[in-house]
Amino acid sequence: MSGVEPTGTDLMSRAQAGDGEAFRALTEPHRRELQVHCYRMLGSFQDAEDALQDTMLAAWRGLERFDRRAAVRTWLYRIATNRCLDVLRAARRRPARQWDVPGIEPPEPTGFGEIHWLEPYPDELLEGAMTVPLGPEARYEQTESISLAFVTALQILPPRQLAVLVLRDVLGFHADEVAEMLDTTVESVKSALKRARAGMQRGPLTARERPPAGDSPAEDAIVAKFVSAYESADIDALVALFTDDVFMSMPPLPLEYRGRDIVTRFFALIFGSADGYDLVPTRANGQPAFGVYRRPAIGPDGAGLFVLTLTGDRISAMTRFEGTVLPSFGLPQTLPGHAAPDSDRRA
Repeated sequence: MSGVEPTGTDLMSRAQAGDGEAFRALTEPHRRELQVHCYRMLGSFQDAEDALQDTMLAAWRGLERFDRRAAVRTWLYRIATNRCLDVLRAARRRPARQWDVPGIEPPEPTGFGEIHWLEPYPDELLEGAMTVPLGPEARYEQTESISLAFVTALQILPPRQLAVLVLRDVLGFHADEVAEMLDTTVESVKSALKRARAGMQRGPLTARERPPAGDSPAEDAIVAKFVSAYESADIDALVALFTDDVFMSMPPLPLEYRGRDIVTRFFALIFGSADGYDLVPTRANGQPAFGVYRRPAIGPDGAGLFVLTLTGDRISAMTRFEGTVLPSFGLPQTLPGHAAPDSDRRA
């Protein structure tokens, strides 16, 4: 072997001749950022993984038609975006679920969520995806553009507007590049972007005090207070951490609660339904998150995953996801030592 690294042109020639290793070398550097792109568009971690696989398969099958006028990265974004648009237009999304916790009747909700397919995105998979060079027209910081509030707001937009806003304002592609990706005109892209920006202003994003930096002493202090209050079922200490208009949602359950009083009532019910909870820290969407485990367990005890949205030194939103998302974060369904006594086990 000569030891000389192959150039991008050499790799493309080999890949177009059917060399799978060359294809992987061309596409692997873009894989993480493409997965995040699919997640922003679809709002579902599982759907994003599926769309990414479809993108890579379509790229492999269509490689011989790649004329090299655009960069490989731009070409891959074109394929990924259109695969996501196909998913959005098919509307085969995860259905909403009904409350099914035995023995607990939840408070009357203050609203019902429409984005019941929302799933969290593990921070561990953001490594290498949030440091990619953005185009000069990007308007959002990368950390903001992966937050649950931002991803939720995107899901409210019509599919074409969603795609244009992400490609232009999040990634910074030029209008002519986006027009080519979507097989449309620059004028149509500009019109869609104008409507999308207006739609985002009407969505759940509002001007708030910025959250503390991730893993900073300020964030650590809030998180420590939350864990202490939750694990000790100290409702007063928990409530003291909330903003007045704290918001709670629980996809795929459509129930939503806004306001300190109603959220307090909800957690009073939850704390009264178990002998306590243990929290295991992780991170999702650039935000503090926790696997939540009941004590003691009867069967799998992973009650779910909480993601916190911080505003200044308070918690402004809590999103609770089902325990089925725990494996995506490397968390177990049952904590060691949480098995129920034999007399409490169910057949």
